[in-house]
Amino acid sequence: MLSLDEQIAKSLQESLENGELKRAKSWGKPLGSSDGMEETPEEFRLAFKMLKNAGYIPPEVEHLNALAALRAELLATPETDPRHAQLRSQIAQLQTSVAVRLEAMRSSGGS
Repeated sequence: MLSLDEQIAKSLQESLENGELKRAKSWGKPLGSSDGMEETPEEFRLAFKMLKNAGYIPPEVEHLNALAALRAELLATPETDPRHAQLRSQIAQLQTSVAVRLEAMRSSGGS
């Protein structure tokens, strides 16, 4: 019986050999960050990381995570799909909301 790692390796090898991996839209591109920290302004990263380690996720980080998920979904949605325009709109609204919240935090922080 193969271990989980061996099963994954076997599946990846088969996908590589039959060309399935190279046909993927994301082939050869770096993996995106799923925790939203890349999009978090530097001055908030340490504080947000400490809160996360304490088991509390600030709403701003949850919004950044949602934004990252929407962007990934947009990349996977063809432009001809009616949902594509809806996703772009959701992303724009969420970006605005996050920017306003972060700017309010900067202003109240005395920066």
